[in-house]
Amino acid sequence: MCMDKNILLIEDEPQLARLVEMHLRDGGFAVDIRHTGTEGLARARERDVDMVVLDLMLPDMDGLDICRSLRSGVGTPVPILILTARSDELDRVLGLEMGADDYLTKPFSVRELVARVKAILRRTDSLSRPETADGDIRVELPGLVVDAASRSVFVDDGPVHLTAREFDLLLHFARHPGRVFTRTQLLDAVWGYGGGTYEHTVNSHINRLRSKIERDPACPLLIQTVWGVGYRFGGPDGHPA
Repeated sequence: MCMDKNILLIEDEPQLARLVEMHLRDGGFAVDIRHTGTEGLARARERDVDMVVLDLMLPDMDGLDICRSLRSGVGTPVPILILTARSDELDRVLGLEMGADDYLTKPFSVRELVARVKAILRRTDSLSRPETADGDIRVELPGLVVDAASRSVFVDDGPVHLTAREFDLLLHFARHPGRVFTRTQLLDAVWGYGGGTYEHTVNSHINRLRSKIERDPACPLLIQTVWGVGYRFGGPDGHPA
C-alpha cells in the first residue's frame, strides 16, 4: 500500500485524530483530517478521496447523516468505515444499512483500524480490476444481470445502484452459485477478515442487498438463507429456487 491512497478522517477529537493519522501514515497512507461534519462532507465529495473514516458523533451533524448523504442518489463508490462510541447496536446497524462498509466501536485498537482500512481497500482494488482472473464474468439470470467488468447490476433491465461492498458481496455469490457460505467465510472473502463479533455486519449487508435485487425481499429467491449455516446464491444447482 502506498501514498497514492488518500484517507479522509472525519473525527472531532484532536488527540484521537492525530493518533489515527500517525498510524495510517506509518501504514503508507496520505491522511486528510476534518474535525466537523460540514467540512468532512464537502471534502468527501471530492474525487481524490479513496476512503472515509467517519466518526458518528460530531459537533455539528450526525455521522449517519453524512453517510446517508454520500450514499443518496447515485451515491459514491468511496468506502466508508464508521467509528462509534455508542453502545446501542442499532446505531451501528443503521450505519451499515445506510451504506457504510464496516464499523469499529470506541475504544478500538488503532492497529486494528489500520488493518481494516488496508483490507477494505485491498478488496475494493482487487475486485475493481477487470484483468483479474474472473474479471470478465457476467452472470445472467431471469430478471438479474451482474457484470464484473463494468461493476454494474441490472434488475428487470433497470440499473440498480449498489455500494462498493454490496457489489463485492453480490459478485462473490455470483462467482460461486449454489455454494453455501458461513458468515465468517463471507467476512474473510469480501471484507478481508473474519471474526464472530462482526458477523451481523454480513446480515445487514445481505438485507440491504436483498431489498435492491429481490422481487420479494421477504421471500428471497436469489440470496437464500441456509438455516444454521449461512447463505448461498440460488438453490443447490445455482439457480433461483
